[in-house]
Amino acid sequence: MTETRPDPRPPSELVGQTVRIFQRGRVWWANAQIGGRQHRESLRTTSLKEARRRALQLETELLAGRRREAAKPPTVQEAIEDYLDYLRTERRAKKTLVKYEGVLTRLATLMARRRAASILDVDIAAIDAYRRERVAAKAASKTVYNDTVVIRQFVNFAISRGRITADPLRGLKIRKPKPTPQPCWSAEEVERILAASPEPYRPALTLLADSGMRVGELRHLTWADTDFDRNVIHVRPKGDWKPKRGDQRAIPMTARVRSLLENLSHHGPWVVSARLTGGHPQAGRQLSERRLLQAVKRIVAGLGLRGHLHTFGHAFISRSLMAGVPEAIVREWVGHVDRDILKLYTHIASAASQAAMRQVTSGPHGPALATESTMGTDSAQFQHTHEANQNDERAN
Repeated sequence: MTETRPDPRPPSELVGQTVRIFQRGRVWWANAQIGGRQHRESLRTTSLKEARRRALQLETELLAGRRREAAKPPTVQEAIEDYLDYLRTERRAKKTLVKYEGVLTRLATLMARRRAASILDVDIAAIDAYRRERVAAKAASKTVYNDTVVIRQFVNFAISRGRITADPLRGLKIRKPKPTPQPCWSAEEVERILAASPEPYRPALTLLADSGMRVGELRHLTWADTDFDRNVIHVRPKGDWKPKRGDQRAIPMTARVRSLLENLSHHGPWVVSARLTGGHPQAGRQLSERRLLQAVKRIVAGLGLRGHLHTFGHAFISRSLMAGVPEAIVREWVGHVDRDILKLYTHIASAASQAAMRQVTSGPHGPALATESTMGTDSAQFQHTHEANQNDERAN
């Protein structure tokens, strides 16, 4: 007796005149021969009734010539090259390009290991694998989030240019992490840092402390950006560099900043230049962010404090809010600031205000007018308030 083996092909059903439907797993697919060419696509349903309806609609469109054959999707590497070319054409900042190239290079390496054929393989499972590798490499939560956003934008670009019609990341939810607590210096601590700064770095650090500028903005600040008639510093694009988010703004000069700028020597186009060394004796070179950061780390460590270059901006925002400057004006001075970050500093300012009022009303004779010393918030009190509010933010 001959044993009958089951047919390995999935069962199919003819729907209409030309389209057959069959299952892959639980999902129904359609296959048709139109004009001597085969057309196969997923019907994106597990219901047989719905699959028949969609197959009939597909047949109608094919016979009427309303359904064009989809173009072959690009490989991951082709799609990456297209996207990076677009970013360069849009004159994205060099720092942004470096970041995007890093993310997409890691993605391409992962997809090669997964034997991915096209950008359509950059699906949610691939994103999960990418995120696991970044976490294993001890990347910060914010870094993993930013990388995921870059990949989402990369896929969106391919869709917007018609390179693919289906979204392989449909349903992806990107959860933004809570802001990482950052150190923040009091006004007294900022002055201690400036006093301990070596002369070659003090002008740059003073400008950071009194303007709220970012380090990249300080590096690209030219003498043409200083306007003594209007008493402002202009932050604006130049060459292939532009401020974060492209914002242009004017920052009023404090008395200390104006005096500093009026007395600085002009050694080239940059307001602050790199210090002269044996290896680089020429004047007027652009400031090195790496060397400035190293100097700040040494100064801060020597004072027993924590912080980095960005902490000058944090301190400026906090000090401005505690001085009663409206949030809208603070944003105008410092440019783009993440609303969650600004909310944190608003919280700090409010808490410091409450702490000062408690000092006013806690004297032995009850409520009284505060003296200058009573209203002062010393370093320890400021740091305690700052850390307490950071704990509140984490709890919420």
